[in-house]
Amino acid sequence: MMPAPTGTVTISIMGREYQISCPPEEEEKLRKSARYLVQQMELTKSRGASLAFEKIAVITALNLAVDLLETNQNATTSENASLQEIKQLEKKIDAALLASRQIEI
Repeated sequence: MMPAPTGTVTISIMGREYQISCPPEEEEKLRKSARYLVQQMELTKSRGASLAFEKIAVITALNLAVDLLETNQNATTSENASLQEIKQLEKKIDAALLASRQIEI
């Protein structure tokens, strides 16, 4: 299987342009991600008096990493809770089936 063709996309982030290699089918996702990043960087910039670009980028990256970790933790917690509920339902079903079998005998 041949690798997907990769094009180059120009992304502008706070006045700086970056050439990013990207398959054509991923271009819109890349552009949407860049817009989100710029929004978050602008938010970081608005909170700090006169932060350098690199510092804005690092603080924004850390904030996004915290958000991602919290989202993953919440998903894991939710998944664990769902698994516990499923186990409780399985126990109830098993008990109901056992009671039903005892009535038949």
